[in-house]
Amino acid sequence: MPHLTKRNVFGALAAAGLFALAAGTAAAQQPTNIRFTLGWKTQGSDAAFFVARDKGYFAREGLNVTIDQGEGSGATVTRIMGGAYDAGFGDINAIIQNAAANPGMAPVMVYQMWNQPPFAIVARNSSGIKTIKDFEGKTLGGAQGTPTTRLMPVFARVNGLDLSKIRFTNMAPNLQEPMLIQGHMDAAMVFNITSYFNLVGLNQDPDKDYTWFSFADFGMDLYSNGMMVSQRLLRENPRAVQGLVRAVSQATIDVGRDIAGAMASVRRYDQLVDMNVEQRRLRFAYEKLMVSAEGREIGAGDVKDDRLARAIDMVVQGYGLTRTPAPSEIFNRSFLPPRAERELVYLAN
Repeated sequence: MPHLTKRNVFGALAAAGLFALAAGTAAAQQPTNIRFTLGWKTQGSDAAFFVARDKGYFAREGLNVTIDQGEGSGATVTRIMGGAYDAGFGDINAIIQNAAANPGMAPVMVYQMWNQPPFAIVARNSSGIKTIKDFEGKTLGGAQGTPTTRLMPVFARVNGLDLSKIRFTNMAPNLQEPMLIQGHMDAAMVFNITSYFNLVGLNQDPDKDYTWFSFADFGMDLYSNGMMVSQRLLRENPRAVQGLVRAVSQATIDVGRDIAGAMASVRRYDQLVDMNVEQRRLRFAYEKLMVSAEGREIGAGDVKDDRLARAIDMVVQGYGLTRTPAPSEIFNRSFLPPRAERELVYLAN
């Protein structure tokens, strides 16, 4: 065995220390894998997630984010609860439903993107419906189980409508607009960001020939889609959650500044998208669902607790839930960037 001098011992220790430091640095540089689900098939309104990927915002936060298409904004919640995904874009009202039944298991919203709800009733102008009171004596159709149809009793109570005077018909989601066009019903209970563009695709003019009654304009002050994360990710890797929120927040601001650039990111993700339709959908999302007086007050990504509490009560009533979750179970603002960094900008470019 060779004789170890003091210099040799110090040298060996130094070498070992450098090796350990290098190994630790390499380990620290390993990105955190995040499995992310969209709310539906690729749409222009998803642009922020693709911008965050293309501009390296996820990588900057030490995240390797895999983005998959979704099966519905409500399904985002069940996908995350099932463990297949760590985060996703989906409906806060679906979180409320699942949190009521499964305390501590439902995902939590960490960045509220759609400040206004897409829930609406769209009527053919030829039906003679000019006010919501005109729904009485008419036929309304919708897909069973969607928030718009499930919350209709609450909508009626808030607005003094007599549901016994309204005829209701159920159908698959893809039949709503065709049946409306064909006159099988006078109005449809829909998501405006979906139905508007379904009508466009069916060669209709949704602005000229239809009247839209948004729930938000008639006492149904609900929130809607945003970015949510799993309870496990919150618990085990809050740093990753903060990075995810920071990246998506910056990308959301970027989208408002450069719609065309954002759409280029959408196309890089999915080359089959209809760029004209999806660019219109992205603008629609910004103008109708994201830009708001409340957003200008509190900044993008946040909510008002009193409004969220009222929204929770509406969902509990509409779905007949047996427990009312607290707002803190539904939304966590602790990961949001400072207010000054969340000023939503919309430029018509």
